[in-house]
Formats: sequence, C-alpha cells, structure tokens
Amino acid sequence: MKKIIKKVYIIHGWGESPNSYWHPWLAQELKNKGFRVVVPEMPEADNPQIEKWVAHLSQIIQSADEKTFFVGHSIGCQAILRYLETLKDTKIGGVVCIAGWFNLMNLDKEEVEIAEPWLKTLINFPKIREVLQNKLIVILSDNDPYNCLEENKIIFKSQLNTDAIVEKNRGHLTGEDGSNQLPEALEAILRISGS
Repeated sequence: MKKIIKKVYIIHGWGESPNSYWHPWLAQELKNKGFRVVVPEMPEADNPQIEKWVAHLSQIIQSADEKTFFVGHSIGCQAILRYLETLKDTKIGGVVCIAGWFNLMNLDKEEVEIAEPWLKTLINFPKIREVLQNKLIVILSDNDPYNCLEENKIIFKSQLNTDAIVEKNRGHLTGEDGSNQLPEALEAILRISGS
C-alpha cells in the first residue's frame, strides 16, 4: 500500500527568507514527522506584490489537494489566502496563519505604500472558506506592534469561521521576540493534518 505523503508549504513574510525566525526549525520538525516540506524564497521579499507572490506559489505548488497544508507568517498568510482564491474545485488540508492580518498599524510611509494593495484588494472569503473546509488555525500575539489585534480577530472569526489563539507577549512572532522555535505552529499543523 502506497503511503500518502502530506505536504507543507511554509511561506515567509515581508522582508524575510526561508531561513528567517522559526521557519528552519518548523521545517525540520515536520520533516522528522514524515511531511514533505517546501519553504520557497518568495520574490522581492522587501517589496512584496500580490500578483508576483500568488504567481510564484502557483508555479511552485502546481497541484494542491487535501494532503496539502500551509503555514504562513504575516504577509505570507495573505499570500496563501490569495493563492487559495485561484484554486478551482479544490479542497486543501488546512492553513496555519502566524501573525496574520487584514489591517495593520505603526507603518512608516514607505511601508504603507507597499502594504496598501494587500490591505485594499478585496479577498474572496466565500471561495477561501470553500477551499479551507474550516481547517484554519490563527496564532496572534497580544503585543504585536503591527497587528490590529481586535480588528483582525473579528475578521478571522466573521469571514473565515475561526477563533484566533492569542499568545501573550510574543510580538510579531519573529526571532527578535524569542520565537526561533514555534511549537504552537507545529502543534497546529499536526492537529489539522490529523498526524
């Protein structure tokens, strides 16, 4: 009997790389548990653009199914959701959003210009709900300097039917915040994948 391999795509955030923060640790932990893990280098990470990031994911993934899982950090969550909008007649295994957002704060002028398309371009939530099948886990922090916590919690709940898990004093859940390992992300993937 052929073993079905579960795939996990870890999508880094704005200004990050596959080697940022907890990404290498999570990738290794998932590999140790038998997952096939891909941590792609997203294009122009210092100036992320929706079209380029979604196209890059489409090129890398090619075929998503119920054994396909995603973990995103920050804008990586947005990229995943926008990629899911493009799927036709497909259901995936699930998504874990770390420090995901729909609204941001404390950005400088240049950052606002980069973030604006991500903030203002509508997301097809009904389509995403159909693809996700309620398999979404969101992990936020109560002191994230960029995340409008209450607003984003409401959007995740009202639009994607999920309650955010709110960690205490974890900032933007990056290496600077002491998050070089993120057991919560590992636990979340194991839970939604049934592993």
